[in-house]
Amino acid sequence: MGLGGAGPRHRPPQPAHRLMAALYDAAALAGFARALLGGAGMPADKAADVAEVLVEGDCLGKTTHGLALLPHYLREIECGGMRLEGDPAVVNDLGACLTWDGRKLPGPWLMRRAVDEAVGRAARLGLGAVALQRSHHTACLGAYLRRATDRGFLLLIALTDPAHSSVAPFGGITPVLTSNPIAFGAPTEGDPVLVDMATAMVTNGTVAAHRQRGEPLPAPDLLDNQGHPTTDPDVIATMPPGSILPLGGLAAGHKGFALGLMVELLSGCLSGHGRASPSEGWSAAVLLLAIDPAAFGGREDYRRQVDRLVEACHASTPRPGFDRVMLPGEAAQQRRRQRLRDGVPVAAELMADLAARASRAGIAVPAPA
Repeated sequence: MGLGGAGPRHRPPQPAHRLMAALYDAAALAGFARALLGGAGMPADKAADVAEVLVEGDCLGKTTHGLALLPHYLREIECGGMRLEGDPAVVNDLGACLTWDGRKLPGPWLMRRAVDEAVGRAARLGLGAVALQRSHHTACLGAYLRRATDRGFLLLIALTDPAHSSVAPFGGITPVLTSNPIAFGAPTEGDPVLVDMATAMVTNGTVAAHRQRGEPLPAPDLLDNQGHPTTDPDVIATMPPGSILPLGGLAAGHKGFALGLMVELLSGCLSGHGRASPSEGWSAAVLLLAIDPAAFGGREDYRRQVDRLVEACHASTPRPGFDRVMLPGEAAQQRRRQRLRDGVPVAAELMADLAARASRAGIAVPAPA
């Protein structure tokens, strides 16, 4: 969700720092996470999906949405905030459009099934949309995109946490939205174009990390509760609270507000479980839209057009300070390949937390790569 909807009561902070980190084999980390989740009572299929998605987030460089979430997921299981058994309930099914009540089941498990449903319907009908209400936290949205693009489909994901408000509408100071992430993937001849971004200047997880470290933000991306720009992350927890500026900041935040509102309309409103619904703690409302190029101009013409577009972007003369132009997701894919080859960095503090849990459960801790 980016930590798309991170809130002070039920949103995890970022790791305090990553200066002390060791490298671990990605498959070993996934197995370790799967064992911890299984030991907490999560069924094997759900534990496998959650573990793989968390490690994928770290491989892509989204460390706030990787294994750093695992202790928080385990605590949610312990307190009953995450449901473990059963399937989503069908709210509505009209062929190309499906709505699920996620019943607070594990978000990564729900999201993988929602992607498969959307792609399967798009293969038959050209478009396939799945709206998901009452999911538990979904981790890194970028971790789901290749599940569609590798099969030749475009995928759009919009997500909000309707129980949390941290971003004020442009021109206001009272938080209404959260940092509402949006993700988009499109296949190309090479690496897909992968977009995973918040519609606010910073995510809730970033603010939480700076609060935890007692450090100001590098830029005045927040407003205090009087509407003054500030770098002080503690303003988010005052009464009344401050807010995060929408993407574009003071000058062009009307654009970020519009994007955040679009995400809210597509996710919380369309799914039927938005800000008019009772708060249920840590949750997500999501829309996934899969598109089959074959249903429009045709796959061959799509590929011809997208490959020319990619070529033109890469051929653009770089401005001073840049070696070359990179497309969204390109650096993340390079990082992913490197980490799958050489190991995934895990902060010492995080591994110590997980190792203590593993010791109590009799689970072996992976050795550094």
